[in-house]
Amino acid sequence: AWYSRRCEVKFTDQWHRDPGYRYATLKAMKSELVRAFPQVPYWNPEDARDLATISGVYGAYPIPHAFGIPLVYREDRWPALDPSRRLSLKEIEQLEAEKVLESQVVEDIFRQMDIIEQQWGVIHGYLNWQGVLNNAFNLRGQEVFLDMIDKPELVRRFFTVIAEVMIELASRIQERQRASGFDIDQFSVSNCVMNMISPAAYAEFVRPFDIRIARSFERFGVHTCNWDVTPYIEVLSELPKLGYLDMGMMSDMRRVRETFPETYRAVLYSPVKLQERSLEEIRRDMEKIYNDLGPCDLVMADIQASTPDERVQALLDICADIEKGGQK
Repeated sequence: AWYSRRCEVKFTDQWHRDPGYRYATLKAMKSELVRAFPQVPYWNPEDARDLATISGVYGAYPIPHAFGIPLVYREDRWPALDPSRRLSLKEIEQLEAEKVLESQVVEDIFRQMDIIEQQWGVIHGYLNWQGVLNNAFNLRGQEVFLDMIDKPELVRRFFTVIAEVMIELASRIQERQRASGFDIDQFSVSNCVMNMISPAAYAEFVRPFDIRIARSFERFGVHTCNWDVTPYIEVLSELPKLGYLDMGMMSDMRRVRETFPETYRAVLYSPVKLQERSLEEIRRDMEKIYNDLGPCDLVMADIQASTPDERVQALLDICADIEKGGQK
């Protein structure tokens, strides 16, 4: 919505299927970021390589879409899954990874990569793969949590097919990207709904696939969303090559730092807190994150379109001051 209002970008199916339109809109979006937040060094308006990209294609749902779930597009937001379409038990029983990998959605992604390479050379970008449980939830709905109790063997088969599709499709796409000159060999799983199952259930049903994914790529990370990661610290510590881990600030951040000393750590800060808390309260939050988890990153995702630029700039100034040694 922030970009749609300021840059007149429409996130319809054209944005997700037309690399040329996406390139032009991303150029305008980057320019607006540089204008609004000049103190942030992340965006180089003179470098166009990150505009010829597959990043953002199909939003958070390239995997469910490849499995046959239609997307509902809006001009001012990411696409949503069609709420009337979820997989039945019979459909899950008949799933085959190879058939999913031959879907029109997969064909379209490679069509777009062909266009990007023909016009700009290097195929930049990172698709949003989600995680095995996230994708299962998106494909099956909340019934998947009951299935884990009532039909555990079917769930394991379901998760196996999802993991096979994720690994194989990501491997094919990244191989294509590397051939074009974009150095990528990584996979971060999004375990946003992990807090909806117990650590024991995660260890039994999901962790084996996270381990399989981790061993399939050079770099591996876990996104847990803005939730409390504390109950899952022990089960997550058994994942191999955990190069990235994020969490909400209600987590036991000191314990996370002790358990994952070599892992790149990050905290997701609430966009509601950014908009509604006083600057003094925000500063105390930033100091706690810095002292309990640092060195780490702050992820300020999903900033509300109604949040003034001045509020974002104030957060940036607070973080810069703390980083320079200005903690109280």
